[in-house]
Amino acid sequence: MFLPKYPDSPTPPPVYPHTVADQIPARRPAPQISVSTGAVAAVLVGGVVLTALLAAVAVAAVSVAVAAVVLRSLLRDQHRRR
Repeated sequence: MFLPKYPDSPTPPPVYPHTVADQIPARRPAPQISVSTGAVAAVLVGGVVLTALLAAVAVAAVSVAVAAVVLRSLLRDQHRRR
């Protein structure tokens, strides 16, 4: 009942002829990349400068936020006293 039904005459698998490549394709040499110490130093200095600028912006944003909260609380106290 649940057994698979096989075909009466199975077809043989297709035969692929084996072909030998005439020549092995020539490999291109990898390009030589030379990095000078000046370039490495420039990248490092640029990274340090950008990191310092990002930290300065973050500190400025935090100080502005703190100043805004302080001013808001001072103004709220003034309005309550009147």
